[in-house]
Amino acid sequence: MPNDFNQQVIEEFRANRGRVGGYFEGARLLLLTTTGARTGAPHTTPVGYLHDGGERVLVIASAGGSPKHPDWFRNLLADPRLTVEDGVFTYDARAVVLEGEERDRAFARAAEADPGWGEYQARTERVIPVVALEAVESGPPNTNTTSMGEAIKVIHDGFRRELALIRQEIMDSGPGLGAQLRINCLTLCQGLHNHHTGEDTALFPYLAAQDDELAPVLDRLRQEHEKIAALLSDLREVVAPDGTAYAAADASAHQAGDGSAGGGSAGGDADPTFVLAEVERLAEELEAHLRYEEEELIPALDAAAR
Repeated sequence: MPNDFNQQVIEEFRANRGRVGGYFEGARLLLLTTTGARTGAPHTTPVGYLHDGGERVLVIASAGGSPKHPDWFRNLLADPRLTVEDGVFTYDARAVVLEGEERDRAFARAAEADPGWGEYQARTERVIPVVALEAVESGPPNTNTTSMGEAIKVIHDGFRRELALIRQEIMDSGPGLGAQLRINCLTLCQGLHNHHTGEDTALFPYLAAQDDELAPVLDRLRQEHEKIAALLSDLREVVAPDGTAYAAADASAHQAGDGSAGGGSAGGDADPTFVLAEVERLAEELEAHLRYEEEELIPALDAAAR
């Protein structure tokens, strides 16, 4: 029987491209569509997720500290193939249940960033599973949009949302920058780098071939990409000056303890004040860039599609 609360969240998530209010407001949220272990029918569930510092994301089968695993996890044990919706893209993925120290490090990061995870673990005797979701090759991710212009706006709004979450997380952090927050910052940096590289090598040449009057606009956007790349480099430097951010963050989380909330401040060498200043600089430059790009390119993209 469908869960009325979940269904409401699912509908709001899809209507607002990943933004929801109420209990999940301000959270990183995914929709997972799994195959029912007993029925074989598709089941969609909203879950919180964590960045993992690479190509995959992590979800935690907490069930609020229940003694039983959630249905979506049992479904993935029977069939690890699933569909993931993140508010921007919809893509096929494969679920991998983390084990041993890898699971413990990931859970420790999560519990440091949000003590609620540790509280859930304290309520139950089962070891709460952590699951990695790895995208599988099945064509480009679907933005569920009707035009290239709309797709660009959806992608931009995804970056805006993530930047706002990171800014708030830094403001709420203690004297040190936690391991998970460091990974969030660096994932944003890598995502923006990949997006701008794709524009420089594919989108902009396509538009230049469609309309040579766009040349000044594209030149300005490329120059802005260079400015943003410098800001991303500055942010990486204050988050992980040794250049080994992901490994350092993972090791710091491991040293935090057994996954409880009381493990200390991993990544304390990164001063949140300095990181916030760099995030603010990036946010200001990026918003101006995104707004200009939308004003100039969305009409051109939509015209080219006609």
